[in-house]
Amino acid sequence: MKNKIYVTLIISLLLSGQAFSQSINTAKLDSLFDLLISKNKAMVSVVLARNGTTLYSRATGFASVEDNIAATVSTRYRIGSITKTYTSVMIFQLIEEGKLTLETKLNTFFPTVANAELITIGNLLNHRSGIHNFTNDPGYLQYMTQPKNQEEMVAIIAKTKPDFQPNEKMQYSNSNYLLLGYIIEKITKMPYQKNLESRILKKAGLKETYYGGKTDVAKNESYSYRFQDKWIRMPETDLSVPGGAGAIVSTPSDLTTFIAALFSGKLVSNGSLVQMKTITDGMGMGLFQVPFDKKTGYGHNGVIDGFLSNLFHFPEDGVSVAVCSNGTSYALNDMVIALLSSYYNVPFKLPVFTTIALKPEDLDKYTGTYSSTQLPIKITVAKNEATLTAQATGQGAFPLEATATDVFKFDQAGIVMEFAPAKNQFVLKQGGGNFVFTKE
Repeated sequence: MKNKIYVTLIISLLLSGQAFSQSINTAKLDSLFDLLISKNKAMVSVVLARNGTTLYSRATGFASVEDNIAATVSTRYRIGSITKTYTSVMIFQLIEEGKLTLETKLNTFFPTVANAELITIGNLLNHRSGIHNFTNDPGYLQYMTQPKNQEEMVAIIAKTKPDFQPNEKMQYSNSNYLLLGYIIEKITKMPYQKNLESRILKKAGLKETYYGGKTDVAKNESYSYRFQDKWIRMPETDLSVPGGAGAIVSTPSDLTTFIAALFSGKLVSNGSLVQMKTITDGMGMGLFQVPFDKKTGYGHNGVIDGFLSNLFHFPEDGVSVAVCSNGTSYALNDMVIALLSSYYNVPFKLPVFTTIALKPEDLDKYTGTYSSTQLPIKITVAKNEATLTAQATGQGAFPLEATATDVFKFDQAGIVMEFAPAKNQFVLKQGGGNFVFTKE
């Protein structure tokens, strides 16, 4: 759920799209996912669907490494911030029922939050409220595994100062959707999960989606992991903490069914969907936009613990793609590109994983804090024995693999960093962009 550098920098699926091919290259897709698991790059489950029909599905890795439980296409994953799309749908349903409006002020429900008399439901939906993101606080890591109720979480949000004035700009904040989830509960006088069941799951026919709790592998749920010589289980967020911002569990198949139902009018009116899709400063109301050549898709991504997920729908062709991972160091964006390329008959290359070994003393010339005139973040490069890590402002550290002299990569985010030690600089390459950073 927590925003990371690979979520905030660039979201791009830029390719040369062609006409739909009736034949999906399943063998090549299988080769990609076989390669990823053989190199310990990703444990993942994916679905490519069109108009409700699954064209390709595949699951690799383990739901539980420790118990040797292999993942299947029925394995359930925490989907993190994709939950926000479900929350947005329920808010728009309440608007259609006349129970609130986009202009309803937050102080109607939570007057203790700073600027509540100025913040609208619309500001919460498109991240223009100015409310500080509670997952960015250092204290978040101390309580994220502990149960929290609504009163406790609202108090955490209320004690922080606004990051900016309402509607001044867009800045992603999980606090917005946590509050929206609570607003759904206040208006309906029912728990979020009951609203989810009646308002979305029954209407869309979803059987594998629900508000999550403590992970239970006996129920086809998966743990999450990071790879460091072996798969290491990640700490588990108590899902009472993210609530309507990130507490849903699902499968890729149910995800594609959900977004197809949303775009076919089963969940909200076309007018509401248009508002959800309206992009201001890169963000809609529970959806954002992704390009594939001249085609436009809509959806969301998610990050929580070691889980990463992507869900996108291309309404022009009725194509939906979902990727859920419970452990990866390879970019989900590249998996989405491979799946869409197979659908649109666009050639794609299988990745090549090559690294070089460096001595600890070879890494000293790269360490330091770097800033850029192109991006409003700083990146600190540090040495951890014989490896480098990089950490952007307000984000967690991520490992860098050396692929050549002065060249390092982080596959999970599609990041390449090319250093020029003599100039005290590196070039960050991601999603087709090149960003120059200079050591301070």
